[in-house]
Amino acid sequence: MPLVTTTEMFTKAYEGKYAVGAFNVNNMEIIQGIIEAAREEQAPVILQVSAGARNYAKHIYLTKLVEGAVADAPDVPIALHLDHGDSFELCKACVDGGFTSVMIDGSQYTFEENIALTQKVAAYAHAKGAVVEAELGTLAGIEDDVNVAAENASFTDPAQAVEFVERTGIDSLAIAIGTSHGAYKFKGTPQLDFQRLEKISQLLSGFPLVLHGASTVIPEFVEKCNLYGGKIPGAQGVPEEMLLKAGKMGVCKINVDTDLRLAMTASIRETLAENPAAFDPRSYLGAGRDAIRTMVAHKMRNMLNCSHRI
Repeated sequence: MPLVTTTEMFTKAYEGKYAVGAFNVNNMEIIQGIIEAAREEQAPVILQVSAGARNYAKHIYLTKLVEGAVADAPDVPIALHLDHGDSFELCKACVDGGFTSVMIDGSQYTFEENIALTQKVAAYAHAKGAVVEAELGTLAGIEDDVNVAAENASFTDPAQAVEFVERTGIDSLAIAIGTSHGAYKFKGTPQLDFQRLEKISQLLSGFPLVLHGASTVIPEFVEKCNLYGGKIPGAQGVPEEMLLKAGKMGVCKINVDTDLRLAMTASIRETLAENPAAFDPRSYLGAGRDAIRTMVAHKMRNMLNCSHRI
């Protein structure tokens, strides 16, 4: 099948009380690992590209790789999504360039400015058959060009969320309830504001919500990175059981980026450390691809509960 939008994915996810995984991609091996996992688990999947990834790999290379993924897994519903688009021009370029979904992140602006920008993107995308995600509230942490200090983070106001959705005409809403970008999501005991999520979900009954900054920061990969020369002390992510709970409360899309980076980096470090004479990129990149496939399959099966949802 061709690339799809997230509309049908989210309808099924909301009704089935699970979330679809949205995985950030930067190169061929990451895409291959994710798609192999989706095919094994018979799960829908969202491949998402950040502005940083687009600058790194170029739009044309990434879209052609995704075209290959679609041809390689014709039975898997695949959406191509722009993650954290920061301008109308970037969102327009991605819609015009074949993306089926875009996120406009105007969370750094005032409420009214965010609405105005989001309205403009939604009008253009919808006219072209694409769907739009936007963000209300601000997540702390660092991801590519997104860098928000903890003191500047703000949780999503439920009443504002209703007004925002009604006035912008968006198709899904990214909310802030305690997740954060990067590998250091919590300093103490992990906590998410499920009361806030419940209130938003009740007020926006049937409307798909999104969690950014939702990597679990799998300890195995953190330990392996550190064992083979990395320096990632004290990294901590969102526990799987919290994400499963969120999927039962209206969250239809869960973003994963940090775990992909950790899985690939840990495997590459291990491969090179244990095989110091190796210099064929296929050996260490192949190991990274395998680690991503195994990790993503685990998430689809145990964290997202979206296995066999095709």
